[in-house]
Amino acid sequence: MSDKIITIKATDGSTVQFVDKIIGSGGMKDVYFSPDKSYVVGFFRDKQDFNAKDRLQNITGIYRERIFQQEGGDYWQDLYCWPTKIVEHNGKLGLVCPTYQPCFFFKYGSVNNDFLGIKGREKEGKWFASAKNQNRFLAPEERGDWFKYLQICIRIGRAVKRMHSAGLAHSDLSYKNVLVDPTSGRAAIIDIDGLVVPGKFPPDVLGTPDFIAPEVIATKHLKIDDPNRKLPSITTDRHALAVMVYMYLLYRHPLRGGKVHDLDSGKDEELSMGEKALFIEHPTDDSNRVKSAQLQASQLPQADPTKIPYTVCGPYLKELFDRAFIDGLHNPQARPTANEWEDALLKTVDLLQPCQNSKCWHKWFVFDNSRKPKCPFCGTDYKGQLPVLNLYSSRHEGTFTPDNYRLMVYNNQYLYMWHVNRNIWPNEKLTDDQKKPVAYFVFHQNKWLLINQRLNDLEDKTEGKKIAIGEAVELTDNKQILLSKENGGRLIVVQMVNN
Repeated sequence: MSDKIITIKATDGSTVQFVDKIIGSGGMKDVYFSPDKSYVVGFFRDKQDFNAKDRLQNITGIYRERIFQQEGGDYWQDLYCWPTKIVEHNGKLGLVCPTYQPCFFFKYGSVNNDFLGIKGREKEGKWFASAKNQNRFLAPEERGDWFKYLQICIRIGRAVKRMHSAGLAHSDLSYKNVLVDPTSGRAAIIDIDGLVVPGKFPPDVLGTPDFIAPEVIATKHLKIDDPNRKLPSITTDRHALAVMVYMYLLYRHPLRGGKVHDLDSGKDEELSMGEKALFIEHPTDDSNRVKSAQLQASQLPQADPTKIPYTVCGPYLKELFDRAFIDGLHNPQARPTANEWEDALLKTVDLLQPCQNSKCWHKWFVFDNSRKPKCPFCGTDYKGQLPVLNLYSSRHEGTFTPDNYRLMVYNNQYLYMWHVNRNIWPNEKLTDDQKKPVAYFVFHQNKWLLINQRLNDLEDKTEGKKIAIGEAVELTDNKQILLSKENGGRLIVVQMVNN
């Protein structure tokens, strides 16, 4: 006998149907599928007050329109699971949300015939943020590689940036409320019904342990109306975002080290995540270093910062981790914005080099500007010539200024318009034409070549020779290559690293 289909009206007058069978229960809601499984309906178990209803009306109305009804709004459909309608049934308030995309469900699950029983379940981010899960439990087909985790972080940063620019804070940003797919590098933010709007909608929750900002934990004993009480906001989202990026790239928590503040475990947790929070890789205070006795073999090497320090993430991310976990840990205004994380992550992707060890599951590493590059994850030395492109751009005609931006070259690596012109940036505003490659690199007959596909101004400045579309220019040490004569156009200076 099939389950009953219930038909109701949403508050906007549209028809909503759901199958009368609970498919999942979260902390606050029971969730049901629509008959065609294209959307779900989640009903709050507890009665919602006027303020809660007003918040949900804004989330499904004006806030949703601010993001999805603007130019380029379609881009955000894949980055959020945003509620679309409000319903009421049997005295309970509910929300209609799109169904999670297929890539966000485990296809293989865990090792040993899915002994954890996660096959078919949602890919909550927490499964991918610990060394133990990565090394011991996840099926290799589910793990992805380091490049994909950087892409995941870019998408999360971009989605958080968009919410913040609309004046909204998630308030409970954590790996519980983000779905990720390391096989494709995709991510989506979920549980958006608790959005915080300063001065209008206060937070419902303090957040998820591991991601709650220190000032929120340190002041949670104060009354809710005490002016010294700190509540979830855009600045606390920034702390949560920094923790998430650190955990997805390094598979450990930035504040959980070896320091014990109180023998009472509850008090110790409050102090180590709140008032006394200290970065485990703090350069001058080593009192919260991870102790080797804390670690299990299945957590190594990633959980040990002496083996895989945070500097493996490259210079752009190191600077932001320092600001997030040293300067901004107890000074919220000093924390990097979501936009800064997106920019640093994008520039870090351009520093990636494929590991030459086929058994290295990270598969990629950040070039560290050394004369003897090697993969920090498996220790494999890079063999051969390695071209590094230093990018300069024109502010005034005929003069070029360093951009503090580099591009690593590998076989079949592409060049894009955002490499060609500093006024173009690889974000949600790119046109379809700007997304197309304009040139590519190949290693051919022991030479590194740049093949021109679409650039009209490409010129070998060292030789004083134009490179027509379809032609190649060889990359040699100190070679200068002009990519564009337009305002903001870039000049490449080649640096060859021999190993």
